Amino acid sequence: MNKKKELQKKQEQQQQMEIQRVKLPRGNQVIGILETRLGASKMRVRCFDGKTRICRIPGRLKRRLWVREGDYLLIEPWEFGGDEKGDVIYKYKFNQVNWLKKKGIIKETVQEDWEEF
Repeated sequence: MNKKKELQKKQEQQQQMEIQRVKLPRGNQVIGILETRLGASKMRVRCFDGKTRICRIPGRLKRRLWVREGDYLLIEPWEFGGDEKGDVIYKYKFNQVNWLKKKGIIKETVQEDWEEF
Protein backbone atom coordinates (compact mmCIF):
# COMPACT_ATOMS: atom_id res chain seq x y z
CA MET A 1 0.00 0.00 0.00
CA ASN A 2 2.81 2.41 0.80
CA LYS A 3 4.49 1.91 -2.57
CA LYS A 4 1.22 2.49 -4.34
CA LYS A 5 0.65 5.75 -2.44
CA GLU A 6 4.23 6.88 -3.12
CA LEU A 7 3.81 6.18 -6.83
CA GLN A 8 0.55 8.15 -6.91
CA LYS A 9 2.22 11.04 -5.08
CA LYS A 10 5.11 11.12 -7.57
CA GLN A 11 2.69 11.09 -10.50
CA GLU A 12 0.73 14.00 -9.01
CA GLN A 13 3.93 16.01 -8.52
CA GLN A 14 4.98 15.37 -12.12
CA GLN A 15 1.58 16.49 -13.37
CA GLN A 16 1.84 19.67 -11.33
CA MET A 17 5.29 20.48 -12.71
CA GLU A 18 4.21 20.10 -16.33
CA ILE A 19 3.26 23.39 -17.92
CA GLN A 20 -0.38 23.25 -18.75
CA ARG A 21 -2.26 25.73 -20.84
CA VAL A 22 -1.96 28.98 -18.91
CA LYS A 23 -5.11 31.04 -18.45
CA LEU A 24 -4.52 34.59 -19.61
CA PRO A 25 -6.69 37.54 -18.56
CA ARG A 26 -9.56 38.22 -20.95
CA GLY A 27 -11.78 41.26 -21.11
CA ASN A 28 -11.76 43.01 -17.75
CA GLN A 29 -9.97 40.20 -15.86
CA VAL A 30 -6.80 41.10 -13.94
CA ILE A 31 -3.92 39.19 -12.35
CA GLY A 32 -3.26 39.94 -8.68
CA ILE A 33 -1.34 38.81 -5.60
CA LEU A 34 -3.08 37.72 -2.42
CA GLU A 35 -2.10 40.08 0.42
CA THR A 36 -4.20 38.88 3.37
CA ARG A 37 -6.99 36.44 4.09
CA LEU A 38 -9.95 38.04 5.81
CA GLY A 39 -12.01 34.95 6.60
CA ALA A 40 -15.30 33.61 5.22
CA SER A 41 -13.64 32.95 1.81
CA LYS A 42 -12.79 36.64 1.41
CA MET A 43 -9.36 38.12 0.89
CA ARG A 44 -7.53 41.33 0.01
CA VAL A 45 -5.82 41.12 -3.38
CA ARG A 46 -3.36 43.66 -4.85
CA CYS A 47 -4.13 43.69 -8.58
CA PHE A 48 -1.71 44.68 -11.35
CA ASP A 49 -3.99 47.49 -12.50
CA GLY A 50 -2.95 49.38 -9.36
CA LYS A 51 -6.07 48.71 -7.28
CA THR A 52 -6.58 46.68 -4.12
CA ARG A 53 -9.79 44.65 -4.12
CA ILE A 54 -11.71 42.60 -1.59
CA CYS A 55 -12.24 39.33 -3.46
CA ARG A 56 -14.19 36.20 -2.69
CA ILE A 57 -14.00 32.61 -3.82
CA PRO A 58 -17.29 31.70 -5.55
CA GLY A 59 -19.28 28.76 -4.18
CA ARG A 60 -18.41 26.44 -7.07
CA LEU A 61 -14.69 26.77 -6.24
CA LYS A 62 -14.83 26.94 -2.43
CA ARG A 63 -13.85 23.34 -1.77
CA ARG A 64 -11.42 23.01 -4.70
CA LEU A 65 -9.42 26.23 -4.50
CA TRP A 66 -7.04 26.66 -1.57
CA VAL A 67 -5.05 29.88 -1.49
CA ARG A 68 -2.28 31.33 0.67
CA GLU A 69 -0.69 34.74 0.99
CA GLY A 70 1.60 35.48 -1.95
CA ASP A 71 -0.34 33.36 -4.46
CA TYR A 72 -0.94 34.78 -7.94
CA LEU A 73 -4.64 34.80 -8.80
CA LEU A 74 -6.82 35.63 -11.78
CA ILE A 75 -9.47 38.12 -10.64
CA GLU A 76 -12.68 39.18 -12.32
CA PRO A 77 -13.88 42.55 -10.98
CA TRP A 78 -17.58 42.94 -10.29
CA GLU A 79 -19.71 44.97 -12.68
CA PHE A 80 -20.93 47.11 -9.78
CA GLY A 81 -18.16 48.18 -7.43
CA GLY A 82 -15.48 46.72 -9.71
CA ASP A 83 -12.80 48.98 -8.27
CA GLU A 84 -13.38 47.58 -4.79
CA LYS A 85 -14.64 43.99 -5.17
CA GLY A 86 -14.08 40.94 -7.36
CA ASP A 87 -14.20 37.16 -7.73
CA VAL A 88 -11.26 34.74 -7.80
CA ILE A 89 -11.38 32.69 -10.99
CA TYR A 90 -8.08 30.81 -11.03
CA LYS A 91 -4.91 30.25 -8.99
CA TYR A 92 -1.63 30.13 -10.92
CA LYS A 93 0.93 27.46 -10.10
CA PHE A 94 4.63 28.21 -9.63
CA ASN A 95 5.75 27.16 -13.11
CA GLN A 96 2.85 29.07 -14.70
CA VAL A 97 3.95 32.23 -12.87
CA ASN A 98 7.48 31.77 -14.22
CA TRP A 99 6.10 31.39 -17.76
CA LEU A 100 4.00 34.56 -17.36
CA LYS A 101 7.11 36.44 -16.18
CA LYS A 102 9.13 35.22 -19.17
CA LYS A 103 6.43 36.42 -21.55
CA GLY A 104 6.27 39.81 -19.79
CA ILE A 105 2.65 39.52 -18.69
CA ILE A 106 3.63 39.74 -15.01
CA LYS A 107 5.93 42.58 -14.03
CA GLU A 108 9.33 41.57 -12.65
CA THR A 109 9.06 44.16 -9.84
CA VAL A 110 6.79 41.86 -7.84
CA GLN A 111 9.27 38.98 -7.92
CA GLU A 112 10.07 39.07 -4.17
CA ASP A 113 7.00 36.98 -3.33
CA TRP A 114 8.29 33.83 -5.08
CA GLU A 115 12.02 34.12 -4.26
CA GLU A 116 11.59 32.21 -1.01
CA PHE A 117 10.53 29.05 -2.90
